[in-house]
Amino acid sequence: MAKLTADALREMYLKFFESKGHTIISGASVIPENDPTVLFTTAGMHPLVPYLLGEKHPAGTRLTDVQKCVRTGDIDAVGDSAHLTFFEMLGNWSLGDYFKKEAIAWSFEFLTKHLGFDPSQISVTVFEGEPGIPRDDEAIAFWKEQGVAEDHIYLKGREDNWWGPAGQTGPCGPDTEMFVDTGKEPCCEQCSPGCGCGKYIEIWNDVFMQYNKTADGTYEPLAQHNVDTGMGVERTICMINGYKTVYESELFLPLLSKIRELATVELPEEKRERAERIIADHMRTATIILGDPKGGVKPGNVGANYVLRRLIRRAVRYGMDLGLPAGFTATMADIVIGTYKNFYPDLLEKRELIVAELTAEENRFAKTLTQGRHEFEKVASVMAQHDQTQISGKTAFKLYDTYGFPLELTQELAAERGMTVDIDGFNKAEAKHKEASKQGEGVFKGGLADHSEQTTRLHTATHLLHKALKLVLGDHANQKGSNITPERLRFDFSHGEKMTREQLDQVEDIVNEQINRALAIQCDTMTIEEAKAGGATALFTAKYGEQVKVYTMGDFSKEVCGGPHAQNTSELVAFKILKEESSSAGVRRIKAIIGEPALEKRKAAGK
Repeated sequence: MAKLTADALREMYLKFFESKGHTIISGASVIPENDPTVLFTTAGMHPLVPYLLGEKHPAGTRLTDVQKCVRTGDIDAVGDSAHLTFFEMLGNWSLGDYFKKEAIAWSFEFLTKHLGFDPSQISVTVFEGEPGIPRDDEAIAFWKEQGVAEDHIYLKGREDNWWGPAGQTGPCGPDTEMFVDTGKEPCCEQCSPGCGCGKYIEIWNDVFMQYNKTADGTYEPLAQHNVDTGMGVERTICMINGYKTVYESELFLPLLSKIRELATVELPEEKRERAERIIADHMRTATIILGDPKGGVKPGNVGANYVLRRLIRRAVRYGMDLGLPAGFTATMADIVIGTYKNFYPDLLEKRELIVAELTAEENRFAKTLTQGRHEFEKVASVMAQHDQTQISGKTAFKLYDTYGFPLELTQELAAERGMTVDIDGFNKAEAKHKEASKQGEGVFKGGLADHSEQTTRLHTATHLLHKALKLVLGDHANQKGSNITPERLRFDFSHGEKMTREQLDQVEDIVNEQINRALAIQCDTMTIEEAKAGGATALFTAKYGEQVKVYTMGDFSKEVCGGPHAQNTSELVAFKILKEESSSAGVRRIKAIIGEPALEKRKAAGK
């Protein structure tokens, strides 16, 4: 029997839900738009949050797509059989349309009739209820309607079968998870779906948003019931094809084969396998990030740029362990592009940029390692002068974090000088750093981004800023990324040199002029072709014929965007640029504020 490929699975899934009345929409950028809670898109529902909260989607109430996701909270676990930093999520949504009956029926139909799982292999978990929230008897009844035996339906608590809210209040509800029985013997009498022994593997999850948690902690029925589902491409083809790990699929085998071909150093099998997997995973993720149609993320020292840098340097470091030749990152990128080019053509279009950034970062890292060696020699020399024989964990971690020096290399160099390394201290410093990184990354918990009035107005200001930059600098000043917190906006744009004070004043004055004109903001739904024909700025790709939202601000700005926006530019009160700086090569960054604080700063500046 032919193996199921990722390309075939994607097409099968989208066609199936299209036959059930769903509109196939483009997956969003892997770089979130105006969401300060997370650095990357981490789940299929993430870009659809406004619509799950009640905003109307231009494509209707039944949607399906394939979403690129990046999660790096467990980066140190990569190399085992399951953890990946990049994965694709198949999803279908009901926005106030169908609910549990249809979602469960279609899930079961797709698993058994299209993917070919024997119904007896399927087990499900359902929310068991708790004080104030009843057991999900509806889901139980609908699973039984599909023929799932009662002893294959398991009741689980909030930890396993409940979604949300992301904050203290908001939409939430029970979910039902589907598991495939691998046929392994149960590990104990209590073995059931969710057990970590490997007998049951989760393959799909249907979330039923039916409650709103209020400030007083009660759960009231939501006016709009939604369904949000998620099925991982990599895990599903692994299960279908009977692979032991995702690394046996066509998504990884070409990478692993090339790594083995290029390797010049023999390592013990376990260490070699882990190094190969880390390189394959990290290079896949780095290529996807660099090739994203939205762009704007390049190796750097802050936020998403730092995560990308860490992925590349970690891959290079393990490449050195295997003796891979200089420039191997470009070879890896070409394999990734070849694997995904049919479904993500932007990767092929951006090949030159991807290869250039990877090669530059690989070269920078080589220099950094040389600096790290010098730093080690300085530390060792000072220690020898004071008859010290143990390098502190804090120093060893600094060598690792700042210079990419592996702990093993520090230990080897120390041993050559009759010294040791405080491993416990290193582990504590690393744990402290990981915790800080997770907080900084804003680990997404299915989270709802901040859609307050202030962030909505700041988002509106980015449109005015974008147009003003084009008027002052030229049409090349295209948006490369943005990030919004309740306090400020950050806007990255393509421009090759530092802006002059006069240019910044011009841009600021143009934006404030539009605010003072009190322009009405109108939203229209049309195809991407109609939007472009009407003069709308549409930087990020959408499928041919796909419905999009176009926001028009008077006679000044017209741009394709998902929203949300203010209703009138006057709501912004005033706009003030705080800083203009370099983001990366050929990309500049502006930080700005709006509202009364901006007005006060402009007055203080005599404007």
